[in-house]
Amino acid sequence: MEKSSYIGILVGVLAIGIGFVLKGAKLVALVNPAAYLIIIGGTAAAVMIAFPMSELKKLPALFGILFKEQNLPSKRDLIDQFMNWASIARREGLLALENTSDEIADPFLRNGMKMIIDGGEPEFVRDVLNEEIAAIEERHHAGATIFSQAGMYAPTLGVLGAVVGLIAALGNLSDIEQLGHSISAAFIATLLGIFTGYVLWHPFSNKLKRKSKQEVEVKKIMVEGLLSIQAGVSPTAIEQKLLVYIPTKERYPEKVEKQQEEGVEVNG
Repeated sequence: MEKSSYIGILVGVLAIGIGFVLKGAKLVALVNPAAYLIIIGGTAAAVMIAFPMSELKKLPALFGILFKEQNLPSKRDLIDQFMNWASIARREGLLALENTSDEIADPFLRNGMKMIIDGGEPEFVRDVLNEEIAAIEERHHAGATIFSQAGMYAPTLGVLGAVVGLIAALGNLSDIEQLGHSISAAFIATLLGIFTGYVLWHPFSNKLKRKSKQEVEVKKIMVEGLLSIQAGVSPTAIEQKLLVYIPTKERYPEKVEKQQEEGVEVNG
């Protein structure tokens, strides 16, 4: 479970609700079906017009990514695994890793391992794996764009909802009390549009981009690790090469913990 998504939404709703009350407004004013229809329905309509159905079908999966913890291998554990494989390859040859490849859960890593075992040219292996990474990035970008576009449409639709509400309000000029309620209701649509746009859709887009970046970093470690094993690089050299993908504090956690206990400041 991606706790930050749930906590963020909860804090956002509470902040708006409590702020609403502190400003002297009544929460019952938020019960405005017309405003929800215009903002939610209008945003959904705009997104459907803007994107093909083949991409929109992936929305349930995208929401799953947003609200579930990303299942990625630890970078440190991955580096240790490559060091182990490098030791085996240098001692017994690449063919000794053949049985290991069938046990690899990650399809990307398993495919790369099979290519180097089969004797693929290093440049060919790198090109194939990098092309796959590029395809992954493109798919992730397409998913994030859906939410970023929704974040652009929602606030504008909020203005549209306010205009519709004001049109209704102007039809009740003879009833001053009703006029006040109508104007208040008109701006609920604007509130909902801005809230959904900047508290939900744009942040959702950003989270998808961040998760995509984290996944791509792991894939790049896999590429460099596989090619290093194929080139016969020593385990120690592989470790030094791949540690650049990890912040300094996470490279040697035991060492960092000891330094912190001694009061030594650790940068990076």
